[in-house]
Amino acid sequence: MKAIVFERHGGIEQLAYTDFPDPVPEPGECLIKVEAVALNGFDPMILNKIPGLKTPLPMIPGGDVAGEIVGYGDGVDAAEWPLGTKVMVDPAMFGKGGVLGETVIGGASDFIAIPSGNLVKIPDGVSTVDAACLPIAYGTAHKMILKRGRVVAGDKVLILGASGGVGSCCIQLAKMVGAEVAACTSSAAKGEKLKELGADHIIDTSKQNYVEVVRELWGKPRVFEGGGGADVIVNYNGGDSWTECFRALKREGRLLTCGATNGYDPKTDIRYIWSFEFDILGSNGWARDDLTSLLELVRDGKIIPVKDSVRPLPELGKSLQELIDRKIVGKAVLVP
Repeated sequence: MKAIVFERHGGIEQLAYTDFPDPVPEPGECLIKVEAVALNGFDPMILNKIPGLKTPLPMIPGGDVAGEIVGYGDGVDAAEWPLGTKVMVDPAMFGKGGVLGETVIGGASDFIAIPSGNLVKIPDGVSTVDAACLPIAYGTAHKMILKRGRVVAGDKVLILGASGGVGSCCIQLAKMVGAEVAACTSSAAKGEKLKELGADHIIDTSKQNYVEVVRELWGKPRVFEGGGGADVIVNYNGGDSWTECFRALKREGRLLTCGATNGYDPKTDIRYIWSFEFDILGSNGWARDDLTSLLELVRDGKIIPVKDSVRPLPELGKSLQELIDRKIVGKAVLVP
């Protein structure tokens, strides 16, 4: 089969569209013809090498995969998983050593063998391209916004780094439940796309200070009087924005995080946490019901998987470079 492969860590010049051995499904696995694979923020990090994380080499990237069942290993229930069934892959493959595309060979290839327990049937009305956008970024957003963050109608929600896959889904989920959303992005062009997704307020961080804008929109947070500020802040940037965003969060507000793109060990100001009685809530990954719920929401037209590009698989390097350069709004999808 053909696949995108890298044999050593480095930049996109390490990627090659080349021949790779066909996967042979082991007992309990289904052979999937890949119809779509989507990139995530960790893909360039894996390519460059994350210290302490053991990535097998040669490696095929791509953690978000959707396609069609075309074969079986022993022990698969063919009545439950008929040939031709369209499926999305749950990338949390801990039985095989971790996450697809991170510590397990990914899906940027013609075929992939996946345990049947990691397959989710795609409902009628949802394309495999749309399904491939969902697992990692949208699954993470679904758990963080609806389960951990308990965002409800009337909440004022500030989303930092709203242009990516997680952020674009957070906007849609928050609006779906009736929240008011302020979305931060780094350009006016990206802001227009986020407004189309439903964001009520766009903050262009290349020109505006988001703390000042939040205080203009929703008032200044106050310790004793309650006062203004955001009810919920989504901050998976970390870095310098960690303590900075405290100044935009209301008393008893919820600060949600699922990552640390700009640094995991920022300085903090504990005085804000106790005096404003913040709830700081971590959210790690997704559960299976997050994925099934997302497929239903897409089927019912309640959310739309945001696709920045859909390209042939050999052009993965081009899409990955755009991801590195932060030119993408939503997801970059590749089609074998």
